[in-house]
Amino acid sequence: MKKRLIGIDVGGTTIKIAFLTWSGEIISKWEIPTNTVNKGENILTDISESIKQKIVDLSMNLADFHAAGVGVPGPVQLNVGYLPEAVNLGGFGGFNVNDTLSVLLGIPVITDNDANVAAIGEMWLGGGGGADNIAFYTLGTGVGGGLITNGQIISGFSGAGGEIGHMPIVTPDDPLYIKCNCKATGCLETVCSATGIVRIGMYYLENNNGHKTCLHRDDLTAKTIFDAAKKDDILALKIVDRFAQYLGKSLELLSVTINPEVFVIGGGVSNAGEILITAVEKYYGTNIFPATTKNVSIVSARLGNDAGVIGAAKHARGVSVYE
Repeated sequence: MKKRLIGIDVGGTTIKIAFLTWSGEIISKWEIPTNTVNKGENILTDISESIKQKIVDLSMNLADFHAAGVGVPGPVQLNVGYLPEAVNLGGFGGFNVNDTLSVLLGIPVITDNDANVAAIGEMWLGGGGGADNIAFYTLGTGVGGGLITNGQIISGFSGAGGEIGHMPIVTPDDPLYIKCNCKATGCLETVCSATGIVRIGMYYLENNNGHKTCLHRDDLTAKTIFDAAKKDDILALKIVDRFAQYLGKSLELLSVTINPEVFVIGGGVSNAGEILITAVEKYYGTNIFPATTKNVSIVSARLGNDAGVIGAAKHARGVSVYE
């Protein structure tokens, strides 16, 4: 019988942990709080202790497990496991996660960026449908992503490959051309994150040319905007259209660089569903080298919050996207 796998997805608030079969079926999953005190010095110990206790609770043995995969919110030197720093975890990092957690757990560990492991999960068992070339977007508080070409994650020189939220999409002549949290200006994240679409919405509310709308400044969110657009609210449709222009342009730029077969759109904003996908399709492939967009699909992510632990488990198989 194939051994079992452990998937770990470290977030700023909670850490998701799961035991999975070799084929990716979740046996058990749970969460623990992320303790970021003192630069997260107890994070790996908390993970190890929680896993060991769960093994006891389920009458399992450590010998049942092949390895553990980990996703962390920061750039990782993949084949080494070194994490320079995860700013969203209070400065956690500056050491080799693979080696440290492996000693604590007593089994091999492989670590990667959290968006990368989510991309692997969606490629393996989610919206990617097993395609070897996918671009995965997470549209949430920020915009993250993972790029997979010929079955391999693009990590880049410093582990920052796939930081698609910081693609320079907004041009200087655009009124929404603003500085991003990364200190650059015009990043995709400033207009296509949950806060980004609200920023677009505020702009349209302030420059509304007499359109009747159910949208209000006091409760403007990505959800209220998309819900209003589904009811054919004219102003909401304009906001979604502007959002789709930015996102569609970023997809086009990726098409002529890595030429993915499937774009998988995940994250909280993607809960809008088909209206988002349809809006982006309108602007994708309209002004770009045709060979890069032929037969390309744009789909919603399917694994939700489980993408990270499933992708981390795929890493842990050892026969992952790097085989």
